Amino acid sequence: MKTVIMAGGKGTRISQLFPDIPKPLINISDKDGAAKPVLERELISLRDQGFTDILLTVSYMHEKIENYFGDGSSLGMNITYFVEDEPLGNAGALFKVRDRLGNEPFLLLNADSVFDVDFKRMTEYHRQKGGLVTLFTHPNSHPYDSGIVIANEDKEVISWLTKEDVRPDYYKNRVNAGLHVIDPAVLDQSGIDKDKVGPDHKVDLDRMILKPLCGTHKMFCYDSPEYVKDMGTPERFKQVSEDFASGVVEAKNLSHKQKAIFLDRDGTVNKYKGFLRDINDLELEDGASDAIKAINGSGYLAVVVTNQPVIARGEVTVPELNEIHNKLETLLGGDGAYIDGLYYCPHHPDKGFEGEIPELKFDCDCRKPKPGMLIKASEDLNIDLENSWMIGDGKNDVEAGRRAGCRTAYIGSDPDVDADIKAGSLKEAADIILGLTRGTT
Repeated sequence: MKTVIMAGGKGTRISQLFPDIPKPLINISDKDGAAKPVLERELISLRDQGFTDILLTVSYMHEKIENYFGDGSSLGMNITYFVEDEPLGNAGALFKVRDRLGNEPFLLLNADSVFDVDFKRMTEYHRQKGGLVTLFTHPNSHPYDSGIVIANEDKEVISWLTKEDVRPDYYKNRVNAGLHVIDPAVLDQSGIDKDKVGPDHKVDLDRMILKPLCGTHKMFCYDSPEYVKDMGTPERFKQVSEDFASGVVEAKNLSHKQKAIFLDRDGTVNKYKGFLRDINDLELEDGASDAIKAINGSGYLAVVVTNQPVIARGEVTVPELNEIHNKLETLLGGDGAYIDGLYYCPHHPDKGFEGEIPELKFDCDCRKPKPGMLIKASEDLNIDLENSWMIGDGKNDVEAGRRAGCRTAYIGSDPDVDADIKAGSLKEAADIILGLTRGTT
């Protein structure tokens, strides 16, 4: 599969630190202290996954990039270039090189972002979905000022809201990261004449090519917790450098086993108010956002696993539950925290409820204390369960964690609950776990 990397930006904000270096050639040191240009690190990651046919679109200081990488043979790759001598928009170059793309899907990556992603997993997902475009999407710590992708249960993109657009009160923390799998047919069907593309007819990738595909059953999102971060400001560059030095960037690639802290929902993340049926009753536990923010920065994934028998009992519909979870993610996002995954069990074994849904009334494998949700998450996110934790406020949470092979933390005062650690809140439990990880407890 061909990979197109857009590497022509000036990097205006970061240039105050590196005035004579194009952004892709800025050196970053890894955990061993070895310094390499950020684009070289990304190319090596691609090469090691079998993506060796690279087309770089370049502009600003392009000679330095071309001189550094040459034809790519020193990296075991084939690198060719398209020099954008005049501004064409962030997608105009794709039309100028259309004849070099062939007719098979290609990776389109934005060099403005630092990334380390299992692209084999992403491209297989694209093949399975059968669409024309797959967007790499992920949660971040500031969804309120980021573009938000809205998708249905099948991950089909329904709408795409820029940070300037009016958005609903509550939404899933799902942000477009600037990494894509694209079928060239999208370019052919866009109606854009490549011969007219130029400074007076620039092409915007998102607004002119991708956003029109919303709701057409042709564009899907690929949710992933892997590392993708803009390093375009001095502050973000400092964070990216620290992440490389600590090994976080490489470790979050889903080809590597992940560690997770699984979280019960009611009574752990949000305040317990019985079976939650009304979205207005959802309120975060004190300190929950701080706890999850700490988890986000620790190298652990934060994954919610929750029993929701209200679905089987007919008391809450799936769309209503999704909206409750959207509120949960919105509240966390407002506090700079996010979850990497959310799994719920809609089943209930007992019958006799008015309005119940018969096909959901059975003894399933996912309802805690059974470990099905944790196991499903481990398959989706390549989680090492033995090096993960389950935190909850009930015996069923602890038992589910134990059955999955995780260590366990109990929030509460019941002396009969046997967990590895006990705490009075999610914040306290997270502090203990992360302290153990750091070797400070």
